Amino acid sequence: MGKADFLSPKAISNRIKAKGLQKLRWYCQMCQKQCRDENGFKCHCMSESHQRQLLLASENPNQFMDYFSDEFKTDFLELIRRRFGTKRVHNNIVYNEYISHREHVHMNATQWETLTDFTKWLGREGFCKVDETPKGWYIQYIDRDPETIRRQEELERKKKQDLDDVERTAKFIEDQVRRGRESKEPEEEPVFTELKRESEEEKVAFSLGSSSSSIQSVILLSLFFSITPGPSALKATTSAKRKDQVHSTNPKEKKKKSALDEIMELEEQKKKSMKTDNWIRSDIVVKVVTKKLGEKYHKKKAIIREVRDKYTAVVKMIDSGDKLKLDQSHLETVIPAPGKKVMIVNGQYRDNEAILEGIDEKKFSATLTIDSGPMKGKMVEGVPYEDFSKMA
Repeated sequence: MGKADFLSPKAISNRIKAKGLQKLRWYCQMCQKQCRDENGFKCHCMSESHQRQLLLASENPNQFMDYFSDEFKTDFLELIRRRFGTKRVHNNIVYNEYISHREHVHMNATQWETLTDFTKWLGREGFCKVDETPKGWYIQYIDRDPETIRRQEELERKKKQDLDDVERTAKFIEDQVRRGRESKEPEEEPVFTELKRESEEEKVAFSLGSSSSSIQSVILLSLFFSITPGPSALKATTSAKRKDQVHSTNPKEKKKKSALDEIMELEEQKKKSMKTDNWIRSDIVVKVVTKKLGEKYHKKKAIIREVRDKYTAVVKMIDSGDKLKLDQSHLETVIPAPGKKVMIVNGQYRDNEAILEGIDEKKFSATLTIDSGPMKGKMVEGVPYEDFSKMA
């Protein structure tokens, strides 16, 4: 009986049945022929072409097995390189994608009996990095392409060059500071002597404000008569000063600031001017404080991988590995244990690494020791919690 015509229902039915994968036990690797059922496979085994292929294979069986093994290995590695690259992936995922191609080389025609044996062989030969886990074997392709190796070497060389430039600049600054200290002449230390009055009748006068006339008179009397004012006199002068302040005739008159108060205000303004609105930076550990993302991320720690537009951070969650894009207001700094390294993110010593020495819980501040830059070794006290964070 001859074959059916191309457009006949029988031919169309045969093509539909032959489409896609068939059972492996009815596949002949030597002839590369797939049969649809047991009867077809039996007829194929009794055919003249199959017998001729068996005679050729029996003369040199190792040659055919090596050929199929090499084809299987080449196609398998090419699939990993194109589909997954250098990512770590389960070997069964790669194998299922490989056998989805109809014309693939079956493993029962190669030198490996199981997928585990083939995975171990890839690790021994250095084609992939393999590791066994409770979920099975994982493989990671090792790219030995000369162009890829050259790009990696150029990238490493550029990173090393940038690092050398930073170290060279830091060393130059340290040398400049050392030369400045050596060239500076040593200042004479002040000598403190005892205060002695030349004559007993000498008067000592102090010029104080008009509001403190009562205090001035008490001090003058005590110096003149060489007496010390008692607690009652001091109490009286203090109450008089308070009455003068309360019953001031001019309400618009402002109290004069002392030199100490002015110095303290200047120091506070100086500290505030050194602080900036944006404090986030890469490679530090932060805590997610927003509740809009749900309990999965609330109060969980993350690492800042990238900073965009000064106020937006791309973070990677430590426990789940998820990547999120968050605003600076949704994050806060993380305080590590004493002795750990931190990064100063705001204030006078911004962008300097430091070591956490201790924490003052009452003042919400900490004591740090600078560990990088020209100020290395300097101990800084009273650094607020929000001005430093744990390093990743």
